[in-house]
Amino acid sequence: MNNKKCPACGCEMKRNGRTGSGAQRWRCRACGASSTHANDSAARDLRSFVGWLLPKDTQLDMPGQGRTFRRKTSRFWGIWPMPEVVDEIHRVVFVDGIWIARDLVVLIACSEPHVLSWHLARAETASAWRSPLSRIAPPDTVVADGGSGFASAAAKEWPETKVQRCTFHAFCQVRRKTTTRPKLQAGKELYALAKELLHIETLHQADWWVERYMQWCEFWADFLEETSIVDGRRVYAHGRIREARSGLTRLVNKGVLFTYLGPGLTAEGPMPAMNNRIEGAINAQLRAVLRNHRGLSALKRAKAVFWWCYLHVESPKSMADTLREMPTDADVERLRDEYGVKADEVGAPQKWGEGLVWDELHHATRYPYATE
Repeated sequence: MNNKKCPACGCEMKRNGRTGSGAQRWRCRACGASSTHANDSAARDLRSFVGWLLPKDTQLDMPGQGRTFRRKTSRFWGIWPMPEVVDEIHRVVFVDGIWIARDLVVLIACSEPHVLSWHLARAETASAWRSPLSRIAPPDTVVADGGSGFASAAAKEWPETKVQRCTFHAFCQVRRKTTTRPKLQAGKELYALAKELLHIETLHQADWWVERYMQWCEFWADFLEETSIVDGRRVYAHGRIREARSGLTRLVNKGVLFTYLGPGLTAEGPMPAMNNRIEGAINAQLRAVLRNHRGLSALKRAKAVFWWCYLHVESPKSMADTLREMPTDADVERLRDEYGVKADEVGAPQKWGEGLVWDELHHATRYPYATE
């Protein structure tokens, strides 16, 4: 308290008598502003809760071996930290989804330095992806891993944004079908072509790669049409290689493999070809948080992801503002009652994704949290 700073200018304040209620009054030595000091225990407890949730700490390390900590912080599990509208236009945005449970995924969008938006859904559907995208100003380019539903959502929400398919995921798509040691010559050649995607740096190299891929398709066309009889049905003899070929062909035809080499985009500097930013700096950190707190329910795991994302935006709110402004489980239930949607328990599947409550909390307006 002896080091109280002025909320207006940040300079040191001095004691200046007391208010009518007996509270200590403080006056700034620089600007003359006067204020009182409030000991916000709720904000302090929330800071302690977040400090335990995100680092690699256990409740046994807390005072009272966690009993006091749990008593003071259990109410904070009811808070849903929500993203705000992002008006700034970014050069590139990365998107991906991290699965919390079999039917529960958090869709995340981020820039190079910060998390931009997130959304809880049952699956990576187009309607689910539209929610986080609608809250972000359309960027120049978006890098995606090709998850289902995203392309349709991006076409509706960001029609002018160019899409870059992560080249590493495109390579992995082929590797899953051919393995790293394919036995057939066609598989060996296709695997080698897919591996080259990770090292293409110029438009000339990209054009040469597409030409050789087309030559491969033409040369092995008859081979991949061969069929055999299995259980009385006629099937393709080399189905896995055909699936790998189909995936690459779709990407080539859509023109999303080498978007990062476009002259209009590289004028201000090189563009990313892979989703490494969100995979390494965000998803890996989130998996570490969930791994450190094994045993949490699906609902609490989702909220842990929400808290991590919320604290990694460009300007997170103070803990006091967070307590005052963010929706809680009670707000969700109130909205559910107003809209006539019923649920037997908090963890019911209808809580996630396209339900009325979550559409309300993820609404694209600037004021999505009103409950009256």
